[in-house]
Amino acid sequence: MDPREPTHLGKPTDYSGGYDPALLDPVARIGGRSALDLGAELPFIGVDVWNAYELSWLDHRGKPRAAMAEFRVPADSPNLIESKSFKLYLNGYNQTRVPDTDTLRTMLAHDLSGAAGASVSVQLATLTSPQSAVISNLAGEVIDDLPIEIHTYGPPDSSLLYGNPDAVTDETLVSHLFKSNCPVTGQPDWASVQIAYHGPRLGRDGLLRYLASYRQHAAFHEDCVERIFLDLLRQGGLSRLSVYARYTRRGGLDINPFRCTPGGLLPDNTRTARQ
Repeated sequence: MDPREPTHLGKPTDYSGGYDPALLDPVARIGGRSALDLGAELPFIGVDVWNAYELSWLDHRGKPRAAMAEFRVPADSPNLIESKSFKLYLNGYNQTRVPDTDTLRTMLAHDLSGAAGASVSVQLATLTSPQSAVISNLAGEVIDDLPIEIHTYGPPDSSLLYGNPDAVTDETLVSHLFKSNCPVTGQPDWASVQIAYHGPRLGRDGLLRYLASYRQHAAFHEDCVERIFLDLLRQGGLSRLSVYARYTRRGGLDINPFRCTPGGLLPDNTRTARQ
C-alpha cells in the first residue's frame, strides 16, 4: 500500500466497534515532504495541535463521561495521523469502560504516540473548565479586505510572493480566507492563517493572492502549512518566520499545524470564533 494512502479515508464507515488502536492510520510525512524537496534535516520546528470536542467514554460504573482533549503531535514525527481514522479511534471509547481519567490519558498518549512514531502529549479538560469557553482572535493585521483582483486558485503559485529588501520589518499578518481540499474526498478544508516574520516586507497583495491559490489545491493540512512556510522562506532574507493555520473542525476534530524557524516558540492553543 502507498504509505500516503490511509486505509479508512473515503470508504464506508462502521461506527459500531469498541476501543481499537488499530483503527489509527499513520501517514508517512516523507511523501509530502519529498514533493517539497525536503530532506532529513528540516528547516523548521513545529507541532500539529489537535482538539477533540466529542470525546466520551464510560467510567468504572458505566456512567458516560465527556471531556475536551488537546493532542500535540511533533512536526518531526515520522508520521502524521489521518483524521478520519483518528475520529474512528476516539469513537471507539464511546462504549468503553475506563477506570479513571489518568488511565484514559495514558491510553490515548500510548496509542497516538505509537501511530505518530514520536511522543504525543495529551491534555484533558472538562466541558465547564474556563479554557474550554475562551474564544480569541489570532494576533496580527488582517489582510482580507485588500481591494485586489484574484484569478489564480490552484495549484499554489509561489511566484505571486514578493518582498521589498529596502523595507525590513517585523510583523504578523492574518487571513481568514484560506481554503484547501481533502486529497481523497475533495471536501473543503477552511482555515485562518497567521504568518509572523522578520525580514523584507512582504507584498500583502501578493501574499493574499498566494494564499488564494490554494483554493482548489488538494493536500493534507500539515502539507499545506509546510508548503507555505517553505515558499515564504525561499523568498530569502527572512531571519524569523512562523506559519500557523487554525482549521475548522470536522467530525468533532480540528487540526492546527504550526511551523517556525529553529529557536522559535511553539504556539498556544488559540481557539478562533469558527472553531
